[in-house]
Amino acid sequence: MTDPQVEPSKWTEIVREDPTHSHRYVERFRTMEAEGRDLAGEARFVDALAPRAARVLDAGCGPGRVGAFLHALGHTVVGVDVDPVLIVAANADHPGPTWIVGDLAELSLAPDVARDGFDVIISAGNVVAFLAPSTRRAVLTNLRRSLRPEGRVVIGFGAGRDYHFDDFFEDVNAVGLTVDVRLSSWDGRSYDATSDFLVAILS
Repeated sequence: MTDPQVEPSKWTEIVREDPTHSHRYVERFRTMEAEGRDLAGEARFVDALAPRAARVLDAGCGPGRVGAFLHALGHTVVGVDVDPVLIVAANADHPGPTWIVGDLAELSLAPDVARDGFDVIISAGNVVAFLAPSTRRAVLTNLRRSLRPEGRVVIGFGAGRDYHFDDFFEDVNAVGLTVDVRLSSWDGRSYDATSDFLVAILS
């Protein structure tokens, strides 16, 4: 159950204002998949980092496109998203992973799901940019707590979404995570002060 004192995410506010938003989002990615578009760039990146048969948490999994690809490669995937419409779509389109409705700001996985943590935690699709500002550090703390000692968190999001990259780095350091690698794309391009996208590998 969501704590009423926790500020809702920007995504939640968008859906409250437009109940059709999530359904259109699902159909957008179904259409792109049907057209043969490459939707697996983030998943290939994570697979390259992960040990074989890794435990992966897809944090803000949406309708499941990243987690589904990783599951097909042999990883054990748990996906969490605050939007129940997206989780219904993930279960319908991509059976296999464990898809869970949950708020990352209050992340509390059942013991049989959490086990001893995850080898890799992936948060793609601008998920952190949709977080309510007051919950950003809580979410990063929850991800850190869900990580195995040698595990890594991979977060990707774009500029111009009210979460400056420098503020993100400050939040990362504040919760006890370390930025190991900064890139400007999921295909490994280097990051600099002019980059309009960030892929951060944290430990």
